[in-house]
Amino acid sequence: MIHAVLIFNTSGVSRLTKFYTPLHQSTQTVVQKIFSLVSTRPPGLCNFLDAPELEEFLGFKGDADERWRVVYRSYATLFFVFVVDGAESELGILDLIQVLVESLDRAFENVCELDLVFHFDEVHHILAEIIQGGLVLETNVEEIDLAVQEASRARKESFASSNPLSLGGAGLGTRGSNMKTPLGWLTGKLTGVGAR
Repeated sequence: MIHAVLIFNTSGVSRLTKFYTPLHQSTQTVVQKIFSLVSTRPPGLCNFLDAPELEEFLGFKGDADERWRVVYRSYATLFFVFVVDGAESELGILDLIQVLVESLDRAFENVCELDLVFHFDEVHHILAEIIQGGLVLETNVEEIDLAVQEASRARKESFASSNPLSLGGAGLGTRGSNMKTPLGWLTGKLTGVGAR
């Protein structure tokens, strides 16, 4: 099972934190501990490590096969980190990190740290398309991208149909073409044409 997905920069500032299991300490403490584990590793080492240090934060794993593992990849100035237990394949999680990064790249065209900061809601939506409740739902980047685009279109249509100040809603199919926009109504009132 996936217990946490974290993205933080090379300074240890978290840009995304999603925990699928309850914590025994504060989120910031856990992120700092994981950052200290990952950032001190030389670049030549493999991208996963056993982390018994996390037992005090996430709970004790009694069985040796059920120990906490940290799987991570570094892209430019960001670390993408997954905390998993023994039921997950480390190589499969590395693949999943690649799927997440490719999905973010499609959504933001070469994702960068600022995209994660200013569009955190979209980032969480993309993550929710891939993982829910600590279980992997989708790994096909095309399907993830299609779902994200559909949600974005629905969000725009909803905004256009519910916002009284929206001026271009007639072409979306949610407003009737005979419905006056606020600007048209106001223009009619000012010129006396639309007065009753």
